[in-house]
Amino acid sequence: MGKKSKSRGCCGWFLVAVILALVVGAIVYAIKRKVSHSNEGAAPVPGPPGAVDKKYSEALKAAMQFFDVQKSGKLVDNKISWRGDSALKDGSQAHLDLSKGMYDAGDHMKFGFPLAFTATVLSWAILEYGDQMNAVNQLESAQDSLRWITDYLINAHPSENVLYIQVGDAEADHKCWNRPEDMTEKRPLTQVNTSYPGTEVAAETAAAMAAASLVFKKTDSTYSSTLLKHAQQLFSFADKYKASYSESIPDVATYYNSTGYEDELLWGAGWLYHATGDKSFLQYVTVENGNDFANWGSPTWFSWDNKLAGTQVLLSRLSFFGSDASGSENSGLQNYRKTAEAVMCNLLPDSPSATSSRTDSGLIWVSEWNALQHPVASAFLAVLYSDYMLTTRTATISCSGKKYKPSDLRKFAKTQADYVLGKNPMKMSFLVGYGDNYPQYVHHRGASIPADESPGCSDGFKWLDSTDPNPNVAIGAMVGGPFMNETYIDSRNNSMQGEPTTYNNAVLVGLLSGLVTTSSAVQSFS
Repeated sequence: MGKKSKSRGCCGWFLVAVILALVVGAIVYAIKRKVSHSNEGAAPVPGPPGAVDKKYSEALKAAMQFFDVQKSGKLVDNKISWRGDSALKDGSQAHLDLSKGMYDAGDHMKFGFPLAFTATVLSWAILEYGDQMNAVNQLESAQDSLRWITDYLINAHPSENVLYIQVGDAEADHKCWNRPEDMTEKRPLTQVNTSYPGTEVAAETAAAMAAASLVFKKTDSTYSSTLLKHAQQLFSFADKYKASYSESIPDVATYYNSTGYEDELLWGAGWLYHATGDKSFLQYVTVENGNDFANWGSPTWFSWDNKLAGTQVLLSRLSFFGSDASGSENSGLQNYRKTAEAVMCNLLPDSPSATSSRTDSGLIWVSEWNALQHPVASAFLAVLYSDYMLTTRTATISCSGKKYKPSDLRKFAKTQADYVLGKNPMKMSFLVGYGDNYPQYVHHRGASIPADESPGCSDGFKWLDSTDPNPNVAIGAMVGGPFMNETYIDSRNNSMQGEPTTYNNAVLVGLLSGLVTTSSAVQSFS
């Protein structure tokens, strides 16, 4: 009796267990279907850096070296055999040490506006893709190059409302063709102040300082705090004394004319919000000035002169990853994100709203001068936005009703990078030192003159006009690029196509760092 009763009990409990298992399984299946449906089309979130793409890794290593080529001052651990100490007395007439920083392009000028942009973008690249850089041993080099610039920017800001924005006389500088190590011409200083304001250059420098403060926050908190203090002072100066530096100091307009300062104010405030968490900066970019300054709904090109597209992508981070924004602030952030999506839709080649500004081979085309700046900067923003989507499992964006995945944005970014690296009708790499076929006559003084020669200001022009290739290879220099008909004239006198710039390399480093391997985007910079 007892044994029989026990057997029936076991059987009953077994049936109950089976039924419970089936119910639980059905519930789990239903939940999985619901989650799957809500994330339909969303790729899995990548983890730590994955397999390294050798092509982009080698290109990144080359591109990073151009910052060493461009360094001014007393060189420490000099990696470029044909470079030496230069401009050691820069700033001395104002009792300042402005010997560091980097030369702008193939000349010996230090232009503060594009140089600060270089620092901001390089900081952004490190903050977003530091782990990828580290995977190919380039993070330390990037941080060192950034600090070489920010050391200079700190010294260029000796008091709250004074910022030195230029070292050298551009007209006199361009009448010389010699090595930076042999400069003897005068190096005058140009500043903005309360009498001659320069909102855009002060705000861009504030952005650079704020972004860099985040880069060094964990490794050198004292330096980070110094940078942040300068950033806050410079932004206050920029905002209080509103005027374009191109109007205050007309001479600067010849080389780096500004088309307006509103974008730099938003850019600077956006970086300061990320660096401080102070909601007054979030208010500034959304409620107070968004409607007037942000040009919501109208995609633009990202460059040293126009920061709107960069600002829209930067502030879309807050929408993707969450913030403590209030209702009105959040509404503004949504407008930034919508405009960032419009920028992406503009770039995707088969989007209904795709720009027609492209070469036949698909390179974004905006200007024949420095043609590669805009496609590379655009591709950098595209790979950032792709990673924001991927990390937050945002399946698609909609371009006039047509859906696009993060992989579509990454594919576009790769087409622009690959064009630069040689996948183009000329089968030429526009990155000096990368590949087997790259420009030999780069418009760059130091590269064009043998290291054992010391010509004076005018004596060196024989090397500008020489038919021999450059004796020194400016490793990592990205030249201006092709004409729209996809031709390139490799001539030292062809500065339109053959001159590299420091700020171009900043966006290139950002792009290549995003492509060198895969990783999830960081949730927060702090």
